[in-house]
Order: sequence, then C-alpha cells, then structure tokens
Amino acid sequence: MGVTYLDSCVVIYAVEDEGSHGAAVRQRLASAGGQIFVISPLVKMECLVGPLRADDLALHDHYLEAFEQFGVVDIGSAQYLRAAELRARHRLSAPDALHLATAQANHCDELWTNDARLAAVSRGLAVDVISEVE
Repeated sequence: MGVTYLDSCVVIYAVEDEGSHGAAVRQRLASAGGQIFVISPLVKMECLVGPLRADDLALHDHYLEAFEQFGVVDIGSAQYLRAAELRARHRLSAPDALHLATAQANHCDELWTNDARLAAVSRGLAVDVISEVE
C-alpha cells in the first residue's frame, strides 16, 4: 500500500471541477485501490481561499467534508528548510516547494499535481495527473 500526497490543485479539481479534469482526478482517486492519500494544512489553506473569498459557505463546508477522506501530514521546520533549498535550486514557488518537501519528508510514493514544472524537478516523485489525460 503506497502513500500519495495530493497537491492543492488536484483536490480543487476533485471537489469543484465538473469538467474533464475533475472527472479524471475523481476517476483516478476511485481506482487507486489500497492507496493512502494524504494532504497537508497547506493544501487545506489553499483550497479554502476561493470559497472564503466568494463567501460560499456551502463550498467551504464541502471542502471540510472532502478533507476527511484524506490523511493529514504536518509541515515542520525541517520541511521549510528543505523548501528553501528547493526554491533556491529550482526556482519553485513557496507553496510548490513546501508541497514537494512535505511529500519527500513523509516518504510518499507519489505527489499528484497539475504542475509539469514541479513534476520535472521532483526526480520522479511528482506526477502531473492532468496532462496524462489530455
């Protein structure tokens, strides 16, 4: 049984997108068998910004319910230090560097994302699950 870290964009597609991207992510999640999916507090924060800005309490609550389907891994000081290295070396954004550092620190088998650049610098850990279906 492997562990997969979900980037915020993947969770947003799964929860909000009624188009092909959302369908592809939901199908992939459903067909993953015994795979364990994890998110971090950073994923929760990024997912909730849109609904809170729009004052969409129903979507906010839908996210809270969706979060319950996943395990949660914390982001500690060591992950922030590793993220600084990743940002400096690969010019990643702070959130992307934190997602990658968190997945690495928690020995995840994969990091599902929609970011081809993140996939390119992760040395095989990150998988661009959206471009695979396009």
